[in-house]
Amino acid sequence: MRNVFIILVYSILLSTELIAQNYDEAKVPSYILPDVLKAQSEKVVTNVKDWENIRRPEILTLFEENVYGQMPKTFDKYEFKIKNENKHSMNGKAHLKEVEIAVTNHNQTVMIHLVLFVPTGIKKPVPAFLLINNRGKNNTSPTRDTLSGFWPAEQVIDAGYAVAAFHVNDAAPDHKDSYQNGVLRLYPEQLKAGNGMKAIGAWAWAASRIMDYFENDKDIDASKIVLTGHSRGGKASLWAAAQDSRFAMCVSNCSGNTGAALSHRRFGETIQAINTTFPHWFADNYKKFNDNESALPLDQHMLVSLIAPRPVYVTNASEDLWADPVGTFLSLKEAERVYGLYKLKSALPESIPAINMPFVKPPLAYHIREGVHDMTSYDWAQFIKNADLYFKSR
Repeated sequence: MRNVFIILVYSILLSTELIAQNYDEAKVPSYILPDVLKAQSEKVVTNVKDWENIRRPEILTLFEENVYGQMPKTFDKYEFKIKNENKHSMNGKAHLKEVEIAVTNHNQTVMIHLVLFVPTGIKKPVPAFLLINNRGKNNTSPTRDTLSGFWPAEQVIDAGYAVAAFHVNDAAPDHKDSYQNGVLRLYPEQLKAGNGMKAIGAWAWAASRIMDYFENDKDIDASKIVLTGHSRGGKASLWAAAQDSRFAMCVSNCSGNTGAALSHRRFGETIQAINTTFPHWFADNYKKFNDNESALPLDQHMLVSLIAPRPVYVTNASEDLWADPVGTFLSLKEAERVYGLYKLKSALPESIPAINMPFVKPPLAYHIREGVHDMTSYDWAQFIKNADLYFKSR
């Protein structure tokens, strides 16, 4: 049923006259990417100090002003409580905690519901994977009445990690007419601002509120949290990790346009297409670049670079040209320059690897999986390998 839905959505997109998509590499227009290491003063950044004090803040501001909107930093009240738990879940392999997180600002409260499984028998805090779930809530069922490759919790538990998820609708309903009925009730001023956040920003904000909880859970090693997202959730995971350095690693699965793929390439989904179909995802200022990518003063290689020196794992699927696999891989390659400032050498090949040939070594990892726009147990197996390599080296 999920694949049928994906095909239906793509059919609608492809039939829309406003969306002129290109799937021919020979027709990719010439483009010049903004230089991730050239500051607005024209100074070329050559060291970590200048990156962190000059160029990185500039780039973060560019994304806030032009793409994802401002990220609120304050609120009046934060509370959490465990609403339900089962210390013998998954046939005794996991301790289930269903956590209710309440955040209040301006006398408005938003509730974020976290599903968390922790391996049983642990003697010290464990690292965790956190999923921003943009699919049905049944995919992250706490009762395990539904088992899904989209969130194979048992597989993650067996690998020795805790595994958690929250649903995007708790933070911002994924609909153009109701997205404001979540986190944005706490920050109504954002709705009137050209650089105000919308759904993607709200989902990223919610991920950080869950990080606040992890810092208070004695079973979780909050210094080893892997933030994960697929498609629009993968866009949010990148933005959240760029904003919040407490996330140790970021996984962005099939995130495509305004996720990990380069916008200047105009391959597959474009800025105009995404803003037309999903007008509630990004700041209003982003619409200035509809069919105007050449004027964009940033691109997604700069978003990946904001996460440095922390690891980033990005993926594609062979039948998902809409998400521009080549442009996604090139984005990672461009980000290598920033990781190089930290003396971190990428193990990525010079050109996009073959299908089902993952390059999982941190700090920059990539694979293109055979199949459609989805997240599967195969993908998760690679993410776990990547996390193992990174956390065991620390």
